[in-house]
Amino acid sequence: MILLNPIWLFALAALSIPVAIHLWNTRRGKTLRVGSIMLINASARKSSRSIKLNDLLLLLLRCLLLAVLVFVLAMPFLQRHINPATIKGWLLIPKENIKESYQKFKPQIDSLSKAGFEFHYFNKGFDKAELTGVLASNKDFKTTEQKTKTSSYWSLIQQLDAQVPPSLPVYLFTPSGLTHFTGSKPQVSLNLHWRTFTTADSISTWIEQAWLTNKNEIEIVEGSSRPTGTSFTNYTIQSTEKHNSQFTVSTDSSRLVVSLKNVGKPVAVDTSTFHFAIYSEKSTTDLNYLKAALTSIVQFTRHKAIIKQYDDASQIPAHQNWIFWLSQKPTDKLLAQNSDNLFTYETGKVKEGNSWINQGDESLSPQKIGLYRLIIPNDNSRQTLWSDGFGNPVLSFEKQQQTNIYHFYSHFDPLWNDLVWSNDFPKLLLRLITNTSSNQDEKYGRREIDAKQVLPAMSKEAHQLNNKITESDDLTHYCWLLLALLFLIERWMAHKKSTRTVRRPTIQNG
Repeated sequence: MILLNPIWLFALAALSIPVAIHLWNTRRGKTLRVGSIMLINASARKSSRSIKLNDLLLLLLRCLLLAVLVFVLAMPFLQRHINPATIKGWLLIPKENIKESYQKFKPQIDSLSKAGFEFHYFNKGFDKAELTGVLASNKDFKTTEQKTKTSSYWSLIQQLDAQVPPSLPVYLFTPSGLTHFTGSKPQVSLNLHWRTFTTADSISTWIEQAWLTNKNEIEIVEGSSRPTGTSFTNYTIQSTEKHNSQFTVSTDSSRLVVSLKNVGKPVAVDTSTFHFAIYSEKSTTDLNYLKAALTSIVQFTRHKAIIKQYDDASQIPAHQNWIFWLSQKPTDKLLAQNSDNLFTYETGKVKEGNSWINQGDESLSPQKIGLYRLIIPNDNSRQTLWSDGFGNPVLSFEKQQQTNIYHFYSHFDPLWNDLVWSNDFPKLLLRLITNTSSNQDEKYGRREIDAKQVLPAMSKEAHQLNNKITESDDLTHYCWLLLALLFLIERWMAHKKSTRTVRRPTIQNG
């Protein structure tokens, strides 16, 4: 037996609680009325004290109750090894796609079942089940499983590689949605046959964003995802237009909301005004380029916005959406705390070089943006958003209380980089301002992975499993049943004890 959370075993120290309660539990005496105590001889007062455990069976039950509760929290599993020679192979399907997968590959799945292949869910733990019983069930696995975030298929394949020997044939049937393939592609030594299919709901449409323009119109960004890719389309409708061929405008708790007709939940319309503050001691090249980029963003989005330049930091009002600190001076901490986002130049030693700016593993722009000067960072604990060709951070991010701080290790100056000369400069700033990295593509995305990219890398060296299949049975359900049974017995015995308690008499002169 193995425990997934063995740290909960320290909670067994709670067994001292029922023991202490039983030690402190003393019986109260019963008063006995008599007519006279004249004939009762006085005797020397004797007292004695001893520690005695009463109701040992009840105490044992309560200790056992706590011990079982600890094991429930520790999540026990029973692990056993099976000889693969007795099994033809494994057939795996994700629980949330069981019926749709069967309809897509019915002849092949039926032939594998008749050949003696064991059916297992392609989910964490790879639980064994009876395929015919699962298909006959009316339970909607898709609804129940989608409430919890499923693991990446590549991550599950790596777990399967540690559980199944390379000699065992494994047939896997899964959807081909790109959202299921996250993380790095694993290297395994499985005898794997993987088939993918396009799900029925291969097209999804949703409202990504909506805001009120400076002309009191509603600008809507509609997202549409298909197996071939995801696209976004902008629409402009009147705020007074309640019904449209595509959208419905209404109010919810005094908020203006917009929704697709009969599709999805309403999305709140952003009616706020963006406040951009740019701090620079004087008019510089950096300031002019940034101001031009922000102006083009406002003209493109038509979002209500105010852009102001300040050469005195004390004049910057509080509650700014964005503050761009284009100075080598330290930022005003109080001012930074009163803004939603702070974009600041970093200070330090300048390193000359010849590289380009990347986002992740790819270039920041389709045409590489040259980088010539970089400030050496003094803090490597921040999240890197942009980096140079050598992996050094160019733009990093950190969260301080309610403020998002962006540390820029270069300048908006052609002497430092080609960023401001790039046609994508306003687009890159727009991504930061609208935070499009947190879009809903994970929820609504329907893009498919290419069939050539699905299979993991195959290793020639077989892993050591002693030619055994490892299976695990979750014992948590049995522990819950035992816990409920012990609780009922304990309550019954405690009630029975309270009804038959007898008090020792004490004499009282009537």
